[in-house]
Amino acid sequence: MINKKSKIEIRKEKHRRLRRHLSGTAERPRLAVFRSNEHIYAQVIDDVQGKTIVSASTLSKDIKAELEHTNTVDAAAAVGKSIAEKAIAAGIKEVVFDRGGFIYQGKVKALAEAAREAGLEF
Repeated sequence: MINKKSKIEIRKEKHRRLRRHLSGTAERPRLAVFRSNEHIYAQVIDDVQGKTIVSASTLSKDIKAELEHTNTVDAAAAVGKSIAEKAIAAGIKEVVFDRGGFIYQGKVKALAEAAREAGLEF
């Protein structure tokens, strides 16, 4: 019998490997992305203090009001733009991008590109 790992277990292993090399500081925090089947979430985290500085998701009222669906590439781009605006308002211009073990395509890529266009550097 073959024991095959689920996609979720594989993603979590990838994320653990990535986190060995990624760490957010007060000067350059970590932009962490999580994608579920229905929503996408982004947080700017200072790992030294262990605190979330700003966050945005498709659950936010301001983002959800603009969107017809919360699980599309357009929704991810809206979250990317929102997180970048909030981070810049908090005085953060440079971040370390943590894709959370997800492949850099589709929604994750749209979020990253929208954040870059809105002024974040990574």
